[in-house]
Amino acid sequence: MAYTIALVDDDRNILTSVAMALEAEGFKVRTYTDGAEALRGLSAQGTDLAVLDIKMPRMDGMELLQRLRKTSAIPVIFLTSKDDEVDELLGLRMGADDYIKKPFSQKLLIERIRALIRRIEAVAEGGDGPAAGAIVRGELVLDPGRHVCTWKGQHVELTVTEFLILKSLAQRPGHVKNRDQLIDAAYGEHIYVDDRTIDSHIKRLRKKFREVDSEFAHIETLYGVGYRYREDLA
Repeated sequence: MAYTIALVDDDRNILTSVAMALEAEGFKVRTYTDGAEALRGLSAQGTDLAVLDIKMPRMDGMELLQRLRKTSAIPVIFLTSKDDEVDELLGLRMGADDYIKKPFSQKLLIERIRALIRRIEAVAEGGDGPAAGAIVRGELVLDPGRHVCTWKGQHVELTVTEFLILKSLAQRPGHVKNRDQLIDAAYGEHIYVDDRTIDSHIKRLRKKFREVDSEFAHIETLYGVGYRYREDLA
């Protein structure tokens, strides 16, 4: 299966060189030079994964992601300015799956795209969870085969990274997972991301569930240790 990648950057040199590199790896590529153009294109045509530059005219990557997340859980990798930690953390809290700092090597970007695709496939196949069934933990239902999450019967739209983190926690309720274990579960081994990346994904997970149920408190923080999923609350 040839995956389709959307590249969004106002630097045409980056678009051309990265598109050529991705096409040489067997990907289909669509390019856009600004967020507004990309929003129209992504809304009209199905795309498997998007790579978004943050700083663009007309509509920047943050606004584009915010609009996309209203209707889509498409996996997103952000391209951020060097040492701009605010952009990175804000992007993750808004629902990006990963980020890469500029300037970046094409090899690194391809590796991170392939890693994200492996995560997409792991969710679709059920990963290391029940091969043919959903994970049910009280009011929580995770169906990896359909990438569907529900809480008290209501749909909760999760990105692939959020889904894998929640799945890792929910598979063993009460068992504490440290950040390194959650990074491995969500990103795969040999992929380095900052610990704060996991914290940002956890905050977004909680926010999404509290939009459905204001009393949701099943993802617990054990300060200095990690996180756990608590199935039954008194």
